[in-house]
Amino acid sequence: MSATTAVNTFVTWLYVPGDRPDVVAKALRSGADVVLVDLEDAVAPGRKAYARDATAELLADPAPGPVPVHVRVNALDGPLAEREIRALAPLPGLAGLRLPKVTDRAALHRVAAWAGADAAGREAVPPLYALLESALGVERAFEIATGHPALHGIALGEADLRADLGVAAVSAASGLGYARGRAVVAARAAGLAPPPQSVYPDVRDTQGLARSCAEGRALGFLGRTAIHPRQLAVIESAYRPSPEEIDAAREIVTAAATDAGALALPDGRFVDPAVVAEAERTLRLAERL
Repeated sequence: MSATTAVNTFVTWLYVPGDRPDVVAKALRSGADVVLVDLEDAVAPGRKAYARDATAELLADPAPGPVPVHVRVNALDGPLAEREIRALAPLPGLAGLRLPKVTDRAALHRVAAWAGADAAGREAVPPLYALLESALGVERAFEIATGHPALHGIALGEADLRADLGVAAVSAASGLGYARGRAVVAARAAGLAPPPQSVYPDVRDTQGLARSCAEGRALGFLGRTAIHPRQLAVIESAYRPSPEEIDAAREIVTAAATDAGALALPDGRFVDPAVVAEAERTLRLAERL
């Protein structure tokens, strides 16, 4: 898949604790595009086994809810991840595995082996999503983004990344600028969909969330992970194409339908296949939202 043809119209990704089946059930009907069942940060050490087993029970159903269910497992170099992946990967309701603190492609191949990959590395492996949460992970972003055929996306984990870099939360916009740009570029260069933004930690600050989403959209992100349902509408609104963007995209797609090569629109804008692909994605996103 080339960088100009990667398709993704998911905009909202909602984290929910894996040891709270009642909350997971509500999240599945919250309006989020994807529900992320968290076995890592949101679960206390004494409840890890229960969270894994409750999640396995949920994912035994081929259709556990109206939207895809992904699972964030525990640290890949710790004692829990292998057992979690071996237990969950074969289940029919699992739509993706989110892998924390990935720093190299070897981690992806290790996960694939735990998930039951064949010699070609594909069979039985659910879609993998790598979280870049350290300076080393960011530095190796493209290596990771191209590290395994089952990898479907990368994203930043900004809380851990800030701690690793020594960047204060109030300075995140400037201190993480390089990492954010690198994640977007690495994903697109690898032919992956644009990454979603990391979580906005203050669930009450909807105005700050909206401003942050606008900044992320300008950088090339698509959508955002959330930690509370009240954030979903703000994220969706921020990433919804404007009427002007929709009109411009329709004009580009219509013009391209009559001329397969590069062309200039009446107002002088130059259009090539990459611009057409972006316009088509804008229309798909507008239609879904």
